[in-house]
Amino acid sequence: MPCVSANLGPALFGTLTDYPSYLERYPLHETLGVDLNAYGSIAEKVEKTAMESVDPSRTTPFAAELDDLIRLHHLVVSRKVTTVLEFGVGKSTAVFGLALEVNRIEFNPPTDLRRANLHECHSVDNNAEWIEVCRDMKLSERVSLHHSECQMTTLGGRICTLYESLPNVCPDLIYVDGPDQFSPVGEIRGVSTRSVDRVPMAGDLLPIEHFLLPGTLIVLDGRTANARFLASNLQRNWVHWHSTEFDQHFFELVEPPLGRINSDQLDYCLGEGYLERVNHWG
Repeated sequence: MPCVSANLGPALFGTLTDYPSYLERYPLHETLGVDLNAYGSIAEKVEKTAMESVDPSRTTPFAAELDDLIRLHHLVVSRKVTTVLEFGVGKSTAVFGLALEVNRIEFNPPTDLRRANLHECHSVDNNAEWIEVCRDMKLSERVSLHHSECQMTTLGGRICTLYESLPNVCPDLIYVDGPDQFSPVGEIRGVSTRSVDRVPMAGDLLPIEHFLLPGTLIVLDGRTANARFLASNLQRNWVHWHSTEFDQHFFELVEPPLGRINSDQLDYCLGEGYLERVNHWG
């Protein structure tokens, strides 16, 4: 079955109704060093100029976008995420660590839950300097940073980028915010992403798709062309939601459990709501 386009908003964010109240309960802005008095509206989308996000000479991180970061934290906590795989390190890395720490403290997983990397975030990036910047943040011990080169290549004849190596983990949440379009090396028939007229085109999830467990959630920050590339090439029962309000894409793997062990994880993490989505879309 190809990707089905549907509104996952109520399932993912139905209980996230008040961003300021969320920060009162989970003050992630303090770890990020954000002054709320100077920040402005928490729920308002930060707009960038046309060239701001495609400046290859940029050496400083973008300012925190609290609406995006609150949603990521909410997804990890509300879905009782066990393992995060992140492409591209940054402020989101710190937030994932904070959220997984919440899960470790507030929830009691079944004693027979089979998760080798329980409450861990594994973040991969090809930019060693960005990794060191991220190390200087107040990262939870839940976080592991991985460096890997990134190449221009092809998958099924389609030009894309691939990291050379990935953490050997089985994530139930994957966040795609890397690589940037200027750092992958090489070219295919003269084509690369290293132009302001190109777009990121990461293909890293396609070779590992059949290792992913039912219930896995993929989040892309912007990257609409990349999201459409994934939607056109993913082979399993994914439900895809493009939130134009958030400028984010969400893919949930809506399939029946693989067996008892996977069923126990789905019951613990996602509950009956997931099975309802399986019955509707699976």
